[in-house]
Amino acid sequence: MYKIRQIQYAAGSTSVQIYKIENRKRVILRHIGTARSPDELAGLLTLANDYIKTVTKQLFLFNDAQSDNIINIKQTEFIGVYYSFFHELISKLIIYIGFDKLKNNFLLDLVIMRMIEPGSKLRSIGLLEEYFGIKHRRQKYYDSAPQWLDLKTKAENIAVKFAQEHYNFDYNLVFYDVTTLYFETFESDDLRKNGFSKDNKSQQPQILIALMVSKEGLPIGYEVFPGNTFEGHTFIPVIQSFIKKHNVEILTVVADAAMISTENSMALNENGINYIVGARLGNISSDLLAEINGNITRKDGQNIRIKTSNGDLICSYSSLRYRKDKYEMEKQMEKAKYLIDNPSKNKKLKFTKSLGQKMELNQKLIDKTHKLLGIKGYYTNLPESAANNQNIIDRYHELYRIEQAFRISKSDLQTRPIFHYKEEPIKLHLLICFMALIISKNIELKTETSIKSFIHECKKITDARLKNKITGKEITMRANSNSKIITLIEKLNLLT
Repeated sequence: MYKIRQIQYAAGSTSVQIYKIENRKRVILRHIGTARSPDELAGLLTLANDYIKTVTKQLFLFNDAQSDNIINIKQTEFIGVYYSFFHELISKLIIYIGFDKLKNNFLLDLVIMRMIEPGSKLRSIGLLEEYFGIKHRRQKYYDSAPQWLDLKTKAENIAVKFAQEHYNFDYNLVFYDVTTLYFETFESDDLRKNGFSKDNKSQQPQILIALMVSKEGLPIGYEVFPGNTFEGHTFIPVIQSFIKKHNVEILTVVADAAMISTENSMALNENGINYIVGARLGNISSDLLAEINGNITRKDGQNIRIKTSNGDLICSYSSLRYRKDKYEMEKQMEKAKYLIDNPSKNKKLKFTKSLGQKMELNQKLIDKTHKLLGIKGYYTNLPESAANNQNIIDRYHELYRIEQAFRISKSDLQTRPIFHYKEEPIKLHLLICFMALIISKNIELKTETSIKSFIHECKKITDARLKNKITGKEITMRANSNSKIITLIEKLNLLT
């Protein structure tokens, strides 16, 4: 049996040791330390009891030691830090949003890892242990990941329900846009195709992502298309699929000018879908241009509504837009004139046209552009009784919400570039990013701070990992929460 020995010295200090009796002799097993006050002595005795329990499983009657609260600096080794506070906080948000209903902790841990330290899936598995002390087997990822794609529809349903319950989402306003994600390879396949790149990576294969968000910018659905898909061709299929999936009766979708065409406007009207989309006025007919030019007043806030085959065309004038458009036009004309004076093979600019072997200014286009300076157009099938011209314009201008979502996705969550080479891992990567984007956007909306700043504050609350050299046990000590993090948690309603 192990015993504790206290040796008192003349100077008032007391040494604490662990010993046992062998062959009628006292054998010292461990020197715990020397105390110079009653409090230090109590701590050393607690550590001594803990050592005996650890080594021998020996129980002590009438002893209620709290060893984890006692640290002897000389007998403690610092072995690193965990960011468990961040994991606990995001786990609460996952439950708050409803993603816990997916019943897949491995997937959810990868979502959390995507937020704090974006990386490959295998690197994320390693970082989960390094950052949070959470272990997942790589083989389990290989075995389970293909089935996780079946959770996409359920994840989207959870996102819609969350938006309805916490942001009053009611389908009256859905924002739609697309972006491209490129791959670190030059080999294409059925999904990864070369196409028009929004990342200026036209030489590399890409995929096209269609995203839908609420009026606050909260993601509610997404689809994946081959990289060479024309973005206007995604519009109707995605919206129709969304309506069918959620049994939507009335929906108004807001999108940019690339989504409108005569075919798309007809399809939207046939399916009873309301729309507000940007208009490319540079492509309009001469008659329509003359009607706009003859009716609109060049004063800030002035607007008109004209019936067209693509729906009602609403045009508004802005002096600020006029100055911007005029500056851009003059800049392009300077380039065009320089090109005419200094001809270059296979090069053509906006305000130039070929005349045999020569190049000259396209005066017709210049005149048309000049007439449209300061004018912005919007197409809609909503009657004026349901939404007046200014309402239509205001709703369209909220399209920046989806651009913010893309910014978070591409910048903070580092959705691009993609290093996967097979369709299943690519789509799983996007599912993880979609869920991480919902959590991140909710944080930004509630706390009124960027997700980058939020993570920076959370990472200040670390768990110091300390190893007790006496017992071999690991002890964690959490840093105190500062006023800033407490305020953020209050805004997220997570203090309870």
